[in-house]
Amino acid sequence: MKIWVDADACPVVIRDVLYKAANRTNVMTTFVANQAFSVPPSKWIKSIQVASGFDAADNEIVRRLDAGDLVITSDIPLASDAIEKGALVLSPRGEPYTADNIRARLTMRDFMESLRASGIDSGGPSALNQSDRKAFADQLDKLLRRPKIK
Repeated sequence: MKIWVDADACPVVIRDVLYKAANRTNVMTTFVANQAFSVPPSKWIKSIQVASGFDAADNEIVRRLDAGDLVITSDIPLASDAIEKGALVLSPRGEPYTADNIRARLTMRDFMESLRASGIDSGGPSALNQSDRKAFADQLDKLLRRPKIK
């Protein structure tokens, strides 16, 4: 398993959890972003900067990932594409996206987008809090402890 992080929107506290997990478990963790992005020195952590452009980082993650890899993102279309390729997907709030729940997430995303386009202020997600961070760390540990499929 490798971990792919949609780094453009990944909260700093979640990046810190991922840095520690990569070094603790020796799992290659790659942060993909449209902008320059520094990561701590480690043979288990790297960053890739892609050209700016709509979904450039998302497309690069999907292109590189293998079935069984883990993708960290709050981007629902990216999550859907990753699931189609057989990846596991976890949001920065610790919510697993699966084949069972991604269609409903896409529908809700599209609905909220149409509300915003019509001028209705739907707000955004609440700020990440300590319980979100803990939920993420717990789910990440659970996924990293899963037996490897051969």
